[in-house]
Amino acid sequence: MLTRIGTTASTPSDAVDLLVDCHARIRHFLALARGIAERGPSEPAAVPEAAAAVVRYFTRALPLHARDEEESIVPRLRGRDPAVDRALEQMLREHAEHDAPLGALVAACEALARGAGRLAELAPVVARETAALERHFEEHLRNEEAIVFPAMRRLLGAEADAAIVRELRARREP
Repeated sequence: MLTRIGTTASTPSDAVDLLVDCHARIRHFLALARGIAERGPSEPAAVPEAAAAVVRYFTRALPLHARDEEESIVPRLRGRDPAVDRALEQMLREHAEHDAPLGALVAACEALARGAGRLAELAPVVARETAALERHFEEHLRNEEAIVFPAMRRLLGAEADAAIVRELRARREP
């Protein structure tokens, strides 16, 4: 279940729309992880499937999103505006900072995907790492949405936008 870019009911109109859709999925899968920790004990049968979905998203789709930003956005925006350059550098630093809590969350969810037997032991790990990621991504996504994405619309033309869309979609080709 690798999420495909631009296959939602409402077709995104540009690269920013696609990236905003990715941000919505990040928030969705963090909420799903939080639900494993919070509701898992009352719904143990649903835990393995939810945990497997969290693992898939954070090991397949999220790294593609980071590549989208690092390989398609940063090179096109860098050097055009000092405030945007600072936001890009912060974005790149933050991409590396979420590796540790993501690794711990994924490891716990991999174990839960094999069965809910360890839920009592792993629910606190899932809750702690999800909370850390939610705090991290809250600011990270907000900064991208407030600074980087508007800069894309302001500073990049239609040709660059179309190239970004092609690159994002190509990364997700089977």
